[in-house]
Amino acid sequence: MDTGSIKLELRKMIDEQDDMSVLEAIYILLQKTSLNPVLKSKLTSRAKKSEEDIAENRTFSKEEIIEKTNHLFK
Repeated sequence: MDTGSIKLELRKMIDEQDDMSVLEAIYILLQKTSLNPVLKSKLTSRAKKSEEDIAENRTFSKEEIIEKTNHLFK
């Protein structure tokens, strides 16, 4: 997905959204990231790495995640 298509999809989703709390959350997120270029850079970098991992099939199955996190719920 390129920048233009993401922006277009976000505009569509926002236009269709009626829940004020969701709209406020989006507003705050965008406001905070625009105020903090370091955070924006980190989030962008993580998103790109995640997309690369998915494309290269470097993912975990549901079972692997359960196995790795079971100790947190004991």
